[in-house]
Amino acid sequence: MIARSLCFSALLGLMAASPALAQNNLPSLGDRISGTVSLEQEYRMGQQFLSQIRRSAPTIPDALLNDYLEFVTYKLASRSQLQDHRLSFVIIDSEELNAFAAPGGVIGVNTGLFINARSEAEFASVMAHEIAHVSQRHFARGVDEAQAGRIPQLGALLASVLIMATSDASHGTAAITAAQGMAVENQLRFSRSNEAEADRIGQDTMFNAGFDPDAMSSLFERLMAVNRFGRRPPEFLLSHPLTESRIADSRGRATRYPEREYDPNLEYQFMRARVLGHYAEDKAAHVLESERAFESSSNEFEQDANRYALAIAYWENEQYAEANQTLAPLLDKYPNRITLAVTQAEFFTAQNEPVQAQQFLQRHLQINPNNHPLTMAFVDALLENRQYQRAAEMMEQHSKNRPNDHHLWYQLAETWGQAGDISKVHQARAEYFRLLADYRRAREQLQFALRIETENSSSPAEQARLRQKIREVETLQRELQG
Repeated sequence: MIARSLCFSALLGLMAASPALAQNNLPSLGDRISGTVSLEQEYRMGQQFLSQIRRSAPTIPDALLNDYLEFVTYKLASRSQLQDHRLSFVIIDSEELNAFAAPGGVIGVNTGLFINARSEAEFASVMAHEIAHVSQRHFARGVDEAQAGRIPQLGALLASVLIMATSDASHGTAAITAAQGMAVENQLRFSRSNEAEADRIGQDTMFNAGFDPDAMSSLFERLMAVNRFGRRPPEFLLSHPLTESRIADSRGRATRYPEREYDPNLEYQFMRARVLGHYAEDKAAHVLESERAFESSSNEFEQDANRYALAIAYWENEQYAEANQTLAPLLDKYPNRITLAVTQAEFFTAQNEPVQAQQFLQRHLQINPNNHPLTMAFVDALLENRQYQRAAEMMEQHSKNRPNDHHLWYQLAETWGQAGDISKVHQARAEYFRLLADYRRAREQLQFALRIETENSSSPAEQARLRQKIREVETLQRELQG
């Protein structure tokens, strides 16, 4: 279904390609799942895979979308069987429907998931399924299968996973076929048992976290119906095709949970509207479609969701007066809602009113200090107002809360350049390259920074700090090279 089994297989290939990870004398885990790979080893391998994704895939920096993904996934994870709650997230900028899980708690989705999942519960069904793959340690099981010789020819899979995530579906399929040949059939047979287990445990997680478990079957059913009439299936269906029995199993399990009332979630509809607006090629046509949807709203929930979607459509079409006017009733109704506050600030900044955006965000940041979307919206307003030093200082402080956010480090490096602090440019670039596992370039950037600080006769403590960072990067590079 989802291309997660490809990610698990790709990491097996990564192990095979890395002498440091392919040792047969790995310490025994000592649990019922795998006697080969420890949780810490899975985490390290997952971080290597995440670095590959960051280097190879276009990812979405939208702070609201990333914050939402983190919130929903942590909500599910807290009610799951997950042992290691160190989770990492990535949203790939692609309309293709896809999602994946990698060992060590790496969770990724394409923005296409927001397009195809019509409710938060449907979105959560995919996330719960992915968390189940991680919690049940399907990767560790895959290592055992590979060492037993039942899954051959895995070395080239990592590249094909990245292709599946970032390009046309047919190209990804061709890459997988070239990489594995007849081994694909064996891998699919192995992964189907994992798929069934992830469906079952994922639905349990959904129910425990307060999501309607029936949403899993409703998403499956709609995707199968769409696929019947489509020219080619979405990425979501390529790695493992849907079957009637799988849908029936998920539908049957949903009837066994105690009955509950599930209210629709407005926040998810806001996120979905942002994605739909982002991908609309004909912005004017998208406005007309959004106007019609708003006018045909049949209840209060639909009206609120469609109002926000219309405001986004106006914004995307640079109709700022209409965007502000449309959003205003929602702000009156939900004055403390962070998504609406950020959106209003985005409107102000886009229409060249950054001071108004800053003033608007001040109160919300006082109530929600260090909030990621609010902070980045404030930074954007500062940048629009050419307050580069203040923006850089704000991001540098924020990086302490999000040290693994590669988008943040990239923007911080650019902003320090605009502020004229070249040493800080190199230091921020070093952090960015570290997250991409490009340790050679990270080391170079730190050396540049150290040279500047030495020439400027900066404090011995600052020079010592940079030398320590260089040593840390060199250690990471040696570990990667094995």
